[in-house]
Amino acid sequence: MTAVPAGTLLPAGRHTRRPLGAAAAAGFLGLVVLAAVFAPLLAPYAPDAVDLSSSLAGTSGDHLLGTDASGQDLLSRVLHGARTSLIAPVLLLALAAVLGVTLGTLAAWRGGWVDALVSRATDVMYAFPGLLFVVLIIAVFGTGMTTSVIGLGLAFAPTIAKYTRSVALSERSKPYIDAYRVQGMGGARICVRHLVPNLARSITGYLVVLFGEALMSLATLSYLGFGAQPPSSDWGLMVQEGQAAIVQGALLPALVPGTAIAAVVVAFNVVGVRAADRLGARR
Repeated sequence: MTAVPAGTLLPAGRHTRRPLGAAAAAGFLGLVVLAAVFAPLLAPYAPDAVDLSSSLAGTSGDHLLGTDASGQDLLSRVLHGARTSLIAPVLLLALAAVLGVTLGTLAAWRGGWVDALVSRATDVMYAFPGLLFVVLIIAVFGTGMTTSVIGLGLAFAPTIAKYTRSVALSERSKPYIDAYRVQGMGGARICVRHLVPNLARSITGYLVVLFGEALMSLATLSYLGFGAQPPSSDWGLMVQEGQAAIVQGALLPALVPGTAIAAVVVAFNVVGVRAADRLGARR
């Protein structure tokens, strides 16, 4: 293999374009987060301010993105809705990560019947559609964002458990684990203080990849009427509420929040894949 002389400029290719795309996606997500944080300052109107005289108005100086059927400003609703649409997936993945990482680490560390039991349980969960599982939970405990987050957190846990188990098995075979055992350190202490922290980078990258799917799943539940409830400005609920206006030729009430969902999901997927590659390479 020929070495490249120092100072030689490499031709632009796929390896130079990918970081630029990831940087652009990360910059966009940063703007979305800032917009959510400062929504009360940036929004020109209150998200629940009704003005029937401006019902289904198009873009104008007063309403940059138009209004919905109730005359509510779409820009204001999207800005405020970003809070729910971003925080809820974080809580969902936090719950799923606690359960999934615990089960995956336990299965990899103990092996034997424990590993077989956890593997069979996650296989059963995989065979059961996640959204259907959540709908069953909602049917028992009622609709609402809290129930949706808990239900989807339980549905995402098997996926994280399988991933954690795979990387934990590889990490468990490394020499430093045997070194700690020789020192008399217990298994639980090794896992908590050394094994799981060493898996944190890979798991974090994987969770970033899952964020877009979590956001889409929550938006789907809100669209179906199981998640966020009126007068929430959740993006999925806004799409559902704006659907009726399409018949009247008004596309903006459904198009604006739908575009926000699509853009954020794509950006998170781009950033997530890049983060997973970089964090995995550092292990």
